[in-house]
Amino acid sequence: MRLQSNVPAPFTGLWIPLITPFLDGTVDHAALAALVRGLRPCGIAGFVACGSTGEAAALDADEQLAVLDTVLAAADGLPVVMGIGGYHLPRALAAVAEAGKRQIAGLLIAPPCYVRPAQAGLLDWFRTLADASPVPVMLYDIPYRTGAELHLPTLLALAEHPRIWAVKDCGGDAAKTQALIADGRLAVLAGEDAQLFGTLALGGAGAIAASAHLHTARFVHVMSLLADDRLQEARALWQPLQPWIRAIFSEPNPGPIKALLAHAGAIGPGLRAPMTPASDGLLQRLLALQEGFSRP
Repeated sequence: MRLQSNVPAPFTGLWIPLITPFLDGTVDHAALAALVRGLRPCGIAGFVACGSTGEAAALDADEQLAVLDTVLAAADGLPVVMGIGGYHLPRALAAVAEAGKRQIAGLLIAPPCYVRPAQAGLLDWFRTLADASPVPVMLYDIPYRTGAELHLPTLLALAEHPRIWAVKDCGGDAAKTQALIADGRLAVLAGEDAQLFGTLALGGAGAIAASAHLHTARFVHVMSLLADDRLQEARALWQPLQPWIRAIFSEPNPGPIKALLAHAGAIGPGLRAPMTPASDGLLQRLLALQEGFSRP
């Protein structure tokens, strides 16, 4: 099996959708920069700033751009994609314009949440934003967050746009995933961590995996083995990651990831309302799973 090779760069490999650390209620830029510098040499393809894992909905526009600037500086040339959300088109266009002034690799754009537009409205939304974007666009198909599913014909129509290059696939529809990979015009990246192995085994281009904030090298190694057709070795490395991923997402993301990073002293424990910290019981379970990775 080969990862998608007929799709445009740069949307291949493992991308980390970064958490946003907080200290006394404000963004902790020093901790964010240190996190990026620590992940940078692990073999990842790049970073996503201000995605759902980054609590972007709880950041104002100035905070989002400040987070992006910190990530870009710390990434030191490693590609960075910026998340764009909301359902107010002029604000979304303004966010596209501001982010596009930076040296970013692309934009990750979600459907407008809450309003549940028709497929025709989704086509207009993404085409309008892609027309305005100076950089490539990745579609974010995540209906359980937005309430708006991108249907396969809609995705294939959007693939015709010269600046729409990829899709972060959180739709949970295996047939749609396979059809997009077979079509070949969009890079298909697994957006659900548990679906990483299956998507790549089918020929997907990569993954955006929040749980890979930790054990990053193992995730990278699994993907490398899959790219080299070494399925049995990839499966052996992947199997211990499955309970890890289930535990990480057993409470709302990014609480569990932040709890682990805070326990390690990398960040403070803060989240912004309405997000809440991971339970002590889950933290202990995650620490026990982490210890298991270190055993021979």
